[in-house]
Amino acid sequence: MNISTTGMGALVIVLVMALVTLATRWGGVYVMSFVPISDRVTRFIHGMSGSVLVALLTPLAVTGDTGARLALLTTAVIMLLWRKPLPAIACGIVAAALARQF
Repeated sequence: MNISTTGMGALVIVLVMALVTLATRWGGVYVMSFVPISDRVTRFIHGMSGSVLVALLTPLAVTGDTGARLALLTTAVIMLLWRKPLPAIACGIVAAALARQF
């Protein structure tokens, strides 16, 4: 199946991806409505979110450029100091932008 990426083709692709994302999110909520949320399930969910984050960031830390590494370091330090994700992410973005600008 081929869809043209010119004209309306790109919009169709984006809409299909949005629908698939929405279906998986709603499907997850639906499936989890049948799972009793015990202490064990809560620990599993919290553990999985951390491991997914590490799985996403490790390749960036290993193969990324100086800007990416500086952004990760800045975000980690600010997060440890302030314990607020939004300022930490903002500082990481600024650090990457400055590192890549100069």
